[in-house]
Amino acid sequence: MSTDARVTIVVPAYNEGEEIAGFLARVAETVTLPFELLVVVDTEQDTTIPVVQRMAAQDPRIRHVVNTYGRGPAQAIRYGFDTAAAPTVVVTMADGSDDPRQIDELTVLVERGVVVAAGSRYMPGGQQIGGPRLKRTLSRLAGQSLHLFAGIGTRDATNSFKAYNADFVRTVTVQSRDGFEIGLELTAKARRARLPVAELPTIWLDRTTGVSNFQLRKWIPKYLRWYFFAFGPPVAITDIAEAARGTKGKPWKRS
Repeated sequence: MSTDARVTIVVPAYNEGEEIAGFLARVAETVTLPFELLVVVDTEQDTTIPVVQRMAAQDPRIRHVVNTYGRGPAQAIRYGFDTAAAPTVVVTMADGSDDPRQIDELTVLVERGVVVAAGSRYMPGGQQIGGPRLKRTLSRLAGQSLHLFAGIGTRDATNSFKAYNADFVRTVTVQSRDGFEIGLELTAKARRARLPVAELPTIWLDRTTGVSNFQLRKWIPKYLRWYFFAFGPPVAITDIAEAARGTKGKPWKRS
């Protein structure tokens, strides 16, 4: 475990096998800040593990951890946050769709004082290449409307490629348990706490190998919960989790 890392890079992975090797190599080559990279898998049998172990033998900044919170990407990301040693955490995907060259810049934005720094596909200079059309359209509409009407500091609140202040995350907690909606949840919580959010343009490339685990129909209701939560009145950062549960601020029914 790295004790001097400025950023922990959390990568949820599910049976990526050899496909993850190129991504890990790009991260190691392009990130210049001291980092630790946690590849988070759900079981000891995941085919990603042997590849990560092979690369870790050459680069001790890289290691795998087995998520004990439950299966799925949200639980893996939660586990990564709680395992991270650095004061800044960047979440990025194992499929290589995100640009690892921007991890340094996103980390520095958090170090300068924002609690969430987003890679934005929908601001000038950003771009999304590939991916299902319906998913792209809904994501863009959500991001642009949150930026325009809720005052969120990014036009891409749904993108998973973000850097976070680790103390902020531990204070507001992560309440999502399914899917990839954590990025939207934490951005909405930052807005309700009136804490700064920033963005950098990014170019997102759809994966060319493997199969995406994104399930649009299943996860839309979960995204809508956090979308509407972002429009609520200001809440003290220490009360954000309670507000999301419905005991303070705008009411939400317990699940």
